[in-house]
Amino acid sequence: MRVFITGIGGQLGHDMANELVNRGHECIGSDIQSVYSGVADGSSATLIPYISLDITDAESVSRIIDNIKPDAIVHCAAWTAVDAAEDPQNQEKVYAINVSGTENIARAAKKADAKMIYTSTDYVFNGQGNIPWSPDDTCFEPLNVYGKSKLDGEFVVKNILEKYFIVRIAWVFGINGNNFVKTMLKVGKTHDEVRVVNDQIGTPTYTYDLARLLADMLETDKYGCYHATNSEADEGGYISWYDFCCEIYMQAGLNTQVKPVSTEEYGSSIAKRPLNSRMDKSKLVEAGFVPLPCWQDAIARYLKELKSIGEE
Repeated sequence: MRVFITGIGGQLGHDMANELVNRGHECIGSDIQSVYSGVADGSSATLIPYISLDITDAESVSRIIDNIKPDAIVHCAAWTAVDAAEDPQNQEKVYAINVSGTENIARAAKKADAKMIYTSTDYVFNGQGNIPWSPDDTCFEPLNVYGKSKLDGEFVVKNILEKYFIVRIAWVFGINGNNFVKTMLKVGKTHDEVRVVNDQIGTPTYTYDLARLLADMLETDKYGCYHATNSEADEGGYISWYDFCCEIYMQAGLNTQVKPVSTEEYGSSIAKRPLNSRMDKSKLVEAGFVPLPCWQDAIARYLKELKSIGEE
């Protein structure tokens, strides 16, 4: 299978390329940068063909994908800076990337008769209540510009394509980029105490695990909307960012004190964040896919990977 990946310079794009190449698929990666160097981990993602591509340029997207003739497209490229998206000066660009750019990719996928994966977010919901969101829920009410733009991207994909996977994720961490785990490790080594919110509830997503699931999906025609975060340790065992941080420090052997605070007390976010990011992932099992491993195990493997490349 020939697969075209947008956003290969990000956490998921990088791991996605590695997973697909390791399975014997042909991959072509793209990103906005003129050159892609990957990370110094000896990964196959640094070795695949790379094309510099601005997904907001409809003509370039159409021409490049028409030349590649992929069987599948994994669309990872996105504006993900949630607080910066609230700046009125950035909003035109946010929508250009997350909506118009997604439309360009979807139209090119349609022309190529390629299946497409579009990664979305729990932020398409309003974060109220404590019931896990179903992937087929339609009670959308995003609280911030980022969530609105990703939801509009979902609508674009649904309106243009029939062969699509929309996969909503949350609290993402991976090797190739910055994330909560890396930030907390850095802060934990320089501070005696950190404040972390304890009223936003969900589970994280390790991109290495997610990439394996998405590759499984591409090898099927079980199209539709799915939720995919790492599994809870037990039934109903969703966690807060505070719990997440405590586990990181415990596994990393750091003695930094973690102080739980409410989102209101924390007070530094510009964009509104959903309190309920619980994701119902039972549809994965119903479709015959293997869910992501539990989040504690994901942290252990991630810390080991960071140590192997000298980043822990």
